[in-house]
Amino acid sequence: MLPDYISRAVPVPQEKRAPWYVNTAPSYAGVFLWVAFYQSMAEGTISRAGIGVCLLGLAVAGLLSWALYYYAPAMLGMKTGYTLYVIGSSTFGTRGGYLMPGLLMGLLQVGWFAVGTFYSTKYILSGFRAGAPAGSPLFILVAVLWGCLMGYVGVKGIQYVAKVALYLNLIACLMVLLVFLQTSGGVGQHQVKPEDAHPWAAFALVIQMVIGFFATAGAAGADFGMNNRNARDIRWGGFIGIAVAVLYAGGLPLMSVAGARALNPGMTGFGYDAVIGTIGGFLATAMFFLFAVASIAPACFCAFIIGNSFATMFPSIPRWTSTLSGVAVAVVLAITGVAANLAGVFTIVGASFGPICGAITADYLLSGRRWAGPREGINWAGYISWALGFLVGIIPFLPVSSELKTAAQPVVVWSYVVGFGVYALLAKAGLQPRTVSVTQ
Repeated sequence: MLPDYISRAVPVPQEKRAPWYVNTAPSYAGVFLWVAFYQSMAEGTISRAGIGVCLLGLAVAGLLSWALYYYAPAMLGMKTGYTLYVIGSSTFGTRGGYLMPGLLMGLLQVGWFAVGTFYSTKYILSGFRAGAPAGSPLFILVAVLWGCLMGYVGVKGIQYVAKVALYLNLIACLMVLLVFLQTSGGVGQHQVKPEDAHPWAAFALVIQMVIGFFATAGAAGADFGMNNRNARDIRWGGFIGIAVAVLYAGGLPLMSVAGARALNPGMTGFGYDAVIGTIGGFLATAMFFLFAVASIAPACFCAFIIGNSFATMFPSIPRWTSTLSGVAVAVVLAITGVAANLAGVFTIVGASFGPICGAITADYLLSGRRWAGPREGINWAGYISWALGFLVGIIPFLPVSSELKTAAQPVVVWSYVVGFGVYALLAKAGLQPRTVSVTQ
């Protein structure tokens, strides 16, 4: 007997699909226009290398995200019309699919919701010029109100958010450009101290941050792909929405930080909010609020995915209950300041989904560039490849030397490579269980 999440799945018919510029490209661009992506992009990067090196890192990261992490899941979604949960049952098995990518996707979205809540709260308070740190009564109040509201909309009104998401993305797109124009005069003055110069470390860190941020969205390419018509939609939707969007949404903020620091020698931080603060006046106040408004769509979609993941895998639990539980945990992570560690979040997300994307890609290629179908029980080829890839991905957290941690970057790429290679070897060795029909 197939689990309900597979047996009840209905593929998206061709007549309900749309071109890449209607869904995939703008949706992915919106992911990168979220302030959580570029808030800390300059930390540890422009202090070690010139702008050109960092922009090259963004370009390479965008292409890798498109080609390695997105393409195979998106093609599988387009060819089958099924969601990531269903196509993942080939790589991880019908029972194994409950945990990966099913519940793991929901758990990581709790982390993303926490990040969004933390920075939305911070930006709102900055707009009011209230310097309330995480854990303070005012910060807690705003974070709880934001989290509850976004969680409610994610359950009850996600269709309305989807309708205005394009306009919310446009706000972020224009604000990023405006901040850059305000600080562009100092970009050419950016210099790296000779004793701090380490171009490879900066280049690798950019790749690590971009792909770590993107990894779950890459696997969710199946959910985007099932709404596309053909392979051309997959290619162009991903290229414009990922590779091009990364350069815009990552490059302009990165240069804005460099320019702002050159124009304001007293500026000590590398955060994007510090750049907005240097602009000052009503414009800065308006920007803080507008960036918070632009974060509504990502927050609501995170809440929606939390509920969707848990409800799909545990249909007996009411969707509202599972969503509210995830939101509550996320708010706690936000108000305690745990969600402020973006580098740590990116690393965990990349380590978790890098090998998943690698294993799915290997499965896709070994099956003749098609979906093999659900595999019985647990596909140990998928689980072993994920475990080894995850171990590589968390090297920055292991008790090893700082030199090794630096040399191992970008670990998110190596975790993908391990996931891909180990799955291919184990599949060739016959460790995959037999497939079963989705119509039984």
